Amino acid sequence: MPTARPAEADSRRSRRAALLVLFGALGGLNWGYDTGVMSTAVLFLREEFALDSWAEGWVVTGLILGAIVGAAGGGRLSDRHGRRPVLIAAAAAFVIAPIGMAAAPTAAVLLAFRVLVGLGAGLAAVTLPVYLAEIAPARIRGRVTATYVLAIVSGQLLGFLVGLAFTPEESWRWMLGLSVVPSVLFAAGLAFIRETPRWLVTKGREEEAREILRRDRSAEEAAAELEEIHAIRQAEQAAGAQTLTVLLRPWVRPILLVGLVVAVLQQIMGANAIIYYAPTTLQNVGFSDQAAVTSNLIIGVMNVLAVWLALTVADRWGRRPLLLGGAAGMALSLGVLAVTNLVLPAPDGFGVVGLVTLACMAAYIFLFQASWGSITWVVLGEIFPLSVRAAAMAVATTALWIGNGVVALGFPPLLEAVGVGWAFAGFAVICCAGLTFTWRRIPETTGRSLEQIETSFHRAAEGSEVPAGYDDADDARRASAPPSPAADRS
Repeated sequence: MPTARPAEADSRRSRRAALLVLFGALGGLNWGYDTGVMSTAVLFLREEFALDSWAEGWVVTGLILGAIVGAAGGGRLSDRHGRRPVLIAAAAAFVIAPIGMAAAPTAAVLLAFRVLVGLGAGLAAVTLPVYLAEIAPARIRGRVTATYVLAIVSGQLLGFLVGLAFTPEESWRWMLGLSVVPSVLFAAGLAFIRETPRWLVTKGREEEAREILRRDRSAEEAAAELEEIHAIRQAEQAAGAQTLTVLLRPWVRPILLVGLVVAVLQQIMGANAIIYYAPTTLQNVGFSDQAAVTSNLIIGVMNVLAVWLALTVADRWGRRPLLLGGAAGMALSLGVLAVTNLVLPAPDGFGVVGLVTLACMAAYIFLFQASWGSITWVVLGEIFPLSVRAAAMAVATTALWIGNGVVALGFPPLLEAVGVGWAFAGFAVICCAGLTFTWRRIPETTGRSLEQIETSFHRAAEGSEVPAGYDDADDARRASAPPSPAADRS
């Protein structure tokens, strides 16, 4: 029948879109598990290896050290060899490292394998959001990228559950070693993905790019998107654009600044202090080991629920409203937490201070993951120009991991030195800074192709500043509107 073929094509595109969403999920699961399970494992590593607060911070930070190296080199490797080969290297690190961590005889050996898993996480963090942004159709791009973040927080919840299960035996080796399971799943997923059409075009492999675009787009959508890719690519070649040159150009610097600041803010707003050290913080307000680990599940559940919300509304509500609302709510929840710990009497576990601390941490994590935790990755995957997308993503992701490392390494001694109240008061101030920066500098990108976003930055650099909420549809409306009397007189 005449309608069968289009319906069949739509069905195939839907299945491929679902597979793309699934692959994005697998990419984040391992990273999430490693960060989540460590919050429990560190309670027992501290005892087995007699770690002080700085040594504890270094063991946790080992993953971040490797991630910084992976993020710094991942963009260049991705530009040269393609997005898919870099993801294969990340999968190899993910599979090998858990076995080494589980068998580690000393803290030094454990740290070495933490660095290795971090190397894989850095490669994946810099490459996978770019891969997803480049290969997903614009209509589902926010959903696909947010699914990657959903997998991260689902992995964290899984890590919390495994930590709770092995807490009675204090078996940190099983906690860390079981991350090999999501690692193998991610490696298996690589068998079903293709290279991105945008990278193929940069290498002159246009027919392959066209074929991949047609897999999950209609013929008209594929042709229009390929034309946009070519237009941007030809303009860059005509200008003699090279990666370092473009990064330093006046119209690119504001984009790079936005990416850097968003990446760093996401990491230093306090989320990592909670994700890595929630049980440690709860111990500081009077919780026992078992109560702290069990209460950590509340934070894990908030993680997942919040990202489900972001997954649902990222392409409807827009990036800016979520970032603005999230920053305001996060500042409020951390402010309440800080005041409670500074003003009320000494903590007593499940008394007022302990319960308010747990409630504020859970509220903060919900607000963070519904906004900055999810949308940062969407924004970073969207705003950078094609010719430097992987390189700029590498710079931003390296900055992100450095911010992550500063918090992971510095929080235990900070908590020991100033206590819960002053530590989280500082994070509340940083959330206020994030609110201000979002209002002034972060553009709206919802529903626009990557090439339209790049063009809007070009226009801003040419003299007329593009408003933060700029929408290319405004141009179409202005073009179709009848001329004003003033225009007629001129």
